[in-house]
Amino acid sequence: MIPKEVLQQIRRIQITTSRMVSDVFAGHYQSVFKGQGMEFEEVREYQPGDDIRAIDWNVTARTGTPFIKKYMEERELTIMLLLDMSRSTYFGSVNKLKRHLAAELCSLLAMSAIKNNDKVGLIAFTDRIEKFIPPRKGLRHVLRIIREALYYEPEGKGTDISGALEYLNRVTNRSTVSFILSDFYDAAYKKPLSVAGRRHDIVALSITDPREGSLPDIGIINLEDPETGRDFLLDASNHTVQRNYRSNFLRMNDERQQLFRSVNIDHIDVRTDVPYAQSLYKFFRTREGRI
Repeated sequence: MIPKEVLQQIRRIQITTSRMVSDVFAGHYQSVFKGQGMEFEEVREYQPGDDIRAIDWNVTARTGTPFIKKYMEERELTIMLLLDMSRSTYFGSVNKLKRHLAAELCSLLAMSAIKNNDKVGLIAFTDRIEKFIPPRKGLRHVLRIIREALYYEPEGKGTDISGALEYLNRVTNRSTVSFILSDFYDAAYKKPLSVAGRRHDIVALSITDPREGSLPDIGIINLEDPETGRDFLLDASNHTVQRNYRSNFLRMNDERQQLFRSVNIDHIDVRTDVPYAQSLYKFFRTREGRI
């Protein structure tokens, strides 16, 4: 039985994100993602003016006559949401936890998908695959995704992005538009991300909280790594400690952005203290300019 407050939260997120889709994002979503893929339709004889790069050399060799491959635009897309549920996402110092922000983003993207008659599915992960909802259409299906994003209690604590990407490739038999919603506190996922990026259109949404980049000046504090359970004392009022803490955060952020650029993956920075509509709108406008 789902608690009443969770049902209310699901309803609130549904109303908020459906309004945003109708008012702002539907047109951008459609122009950025619709028709980006091409699906094989048939072969036909080559005609003067056809692109020679489309020649099907196997058929041409068998028949002795030039044939080309004909493609059609894929009108129906499959959207996959890869949702990080590791313990580090259960943190937020401003408006909401990173996990709750990720759930709202899942809702917004899922609502955009069904408005354009696309399928949408969910892979929730920690250091293991926690939940898989196969892609389908319809509002009822989207409400299930929102419910699981908010309410599901994972067993794992850590983060395994490589495992989530490998699972994505196993459970999909065609190209998808896949969004990774995570704080990306993981290492050694560059190769799996590169491999998945060659098959799927992947967009990384990195979710951060301002307190992850600066310490409060409150003296000695006890910190705990939520994914490993290791705890330690820290003098938050020490200027050297503050500087090193900030420097480490900026270094990790730069390395993450460089990694995404190196494998040609689109990236959106989302913060708990900044309305995410701004970040998404900027991404859509930038990507539209590249089409």
